[in-house]
Amino acid sequence: MQPEPAPLTPAIVFENLQAMQKTAALRAAIELGVFAAIGKGSPDVAAIARHANASERGIRILCDFLVVMGLLRKEEGRYQHTPSSEAFLDPASPHCLASVAKFLARPEMWEPYNQLADIVRSGRTMLAGAGTVEPENPVWVEFAQSMAPMMAPMAGPLGAIILQGRQDPMRVLDIAAGHGLFGIEIAKQNPQAHVTGLDWAPVLRVALDNARKAGVHGRYDMLPGSAFDVDFRGPYDAILLTNFLHHFDVDTCTSLLRKVRAALKPGGTAATLEFVPDESRVSPPIPAGFAMTMLATTAAGDAYTFRELADMHHRAGFGPSKAHPIPMSPHTIVLATNPAS
Repeated sequence: MQPEPAPLTPAIVFENLQAMQKTAALRAAIELGVFAAIGKGSPDVAAIARHANASERGIRILCDFLVVMGLLRKEEGRYQHTPSSEAFLDPASPHCLASVAKFLARPEMWEPYNQLADIVRSGRTMLAGAGTVEPENPVWVEFAQSMAPMMAPMAGPLGAIILQGRQDPMRVLDIAAGHGLFGIEIAKQNPQAHVTGLDWAPVLRVALDNARKAGVHGRYDMLPGSAFDVDFRGPYDAILLTNFLHHFDVDTCTSLLRKVRAALKPGGTAATLEFVPDESRVSPPIPAGFAMTMLATTAAGDAYTFRELADMHHRAGFGPSKAHPIPMSPHTIVLATNPAS
């Protein structure tokens, strides 16, 4: 006998229409220091309110909502971390991602969604110019300062895949370096690697500061400007393109990859880090959903499948591409080699 089907309800519709409440609640909790208070042993409404300099009514309702969201637990009127909030939202955790809210909550990242129907009609962002990739856009300074905790777990695997144990002298170009963690990781894993970070000058100052903290600033140079305009000053053994190609259309990406190949030594490696959905474009959820971010904030960007990325590299003159999904991450590393001349 077949089980009775679950009753049809409109719950999913209402959950999605009110999803902005979850975003706002998480941002408010980070700003008010709710997760820090709980981590420091202030589990009741009155103690959290004192820590946050907020009303008890507001804290009670906010914390109850965080429980509904699955970000806190509540027992006998006292709030506790969940494993996820303890690891990723308590500032005392080395894996805390709270700073990411500073970038993702910027008006430039959210305002386009108020005009999404118009964006869908036009097929491009309503932000001025080229959107978030407009030259010298200050949003990328915030990205470099805030997003490092989210990107850091990808740096180690990317460095290991590129180096394959290599310890001899090598030159590496990190395009759209941002926080610089990917190039810095290569310099940490290979003490004879010399890295050049390419980005807008104010962004590179963040990268250089991170290189200094990592103790590799003596082997870290800055190349300010646009990746499409500046002389790369090759040849390089490896060139990194991390979270960059998705901002542009296929022809623009292919043209840039030709410039990348021309700056590589024969046998040199291009390493692209991307959100890569499968061929259906609806899975896995995070890489597939990233296409919406590109629709809202860029003129022609997209989340490209591995087949599309491999084709871009092939058209640019590279050898066969290989995909290296990063475990426990929405990212994939795509490696391609400059054929020996």
